[in-house]
Amino acid sequence: MGHEVVGHAVTVGKNVKHIKIGDRVGVGAQASSCLKPDCFECSSGLENYCPAMVGTYNGKYPDGSKSYGGYSTYVRSPGHFVVKIPRALDSAEAAPMLCGGVTTWSPLKQNGAGPGKSVGIIGIGGLGHFGLLWAKGLGCDKVVAISRTSEKKHDATLMGADEFIATEEDPNWAKKNSRKLDLIICTVSSPEMPITKYLQLLRTNGRFIQVGAPEEAIAGFNMFALIAKGVKIGGSCIGSPKEISEMLQFAADHHIHPFIEEKEMKDANQIIQDIDAGKARYRYVLCNEPRYPLP
Repeated sequence: MGHEVVGHAVTVGKNVKHIKIGDRVGVGAQASSCLKPDCFECSSGLENYCPAMVGTYNGKYPDGSKSYGGYSTYVRSPGHFVVKIPRALDSAEAAPMLCGGVTTWSPLKQNGAGPGKSVGIIGIGGLGHFGLLWAKGLGCDKVVAISRTSEKKHDATLMGADEFIATEEDPNWAKKNSRKLDLIICTVSSPEMPITKYLQLLRTNGRFIQVGAPEEAIAGFNMFALIAKGVKIGGSCIGSPKEISEMLQFAADHHIHPFIEEKEMKDANQIIQDIDAGKARYRYVLCNEPRYPLP
């Protein structure tokens, strides 16, 4: 938390042209990059991969100053990474899209999710629930939710899942669902994921994209899992400002509503403990009270 921030612009720098005072705006997990013309990433619309990326919360700018994030009444951020919130989106619903939402939106879009494609989402949490919402909204032929147990099956169905795979409840899940999916987005962060079985779910030339971030190395797997079907493994990190804007507009146009719980900012410490305990269903949104009026 602290890196998905929505509010109103109260001061705008003289070189910022796309935001004016009073606009409802947001900033996601990234607050800065080098933006140099000779930077491949920044000049290609891939600012989220710039080696000089600065995080919105607890990051450090090149001049040594610190980014403090959204645990505050006001937040200051470089204008390039501030996006307008469409009028049709509620602020509390838009906020978790700015990191959690775009983290699954970007790989789905980048890998052709849409009509004619069958997509699997591994992990039904803060990230995974967005993956299901986007995949359904994009019109994928089949959306499959994959989780360890069937505890979240009902929720996953409400989010758009056509099918549900509970990996700890069906010992033959990989074989039963072999060659079913064109694309898998994996949101889990456990280093013990059964990667070989996940790859079994892919069709020929299928893609497995990792967005969850295990802190430890994952277990090895046989390379024939890739060779035999020509499948590819990749990764994806948040999304660019352009992708965030496109995603927000898509959510507004297609009436996408994330599963959120609004809480008061004063309860932030307890909320962090609740997240650690796995209680979130599926994103907490901290709201400043009172909600300060514009100067």
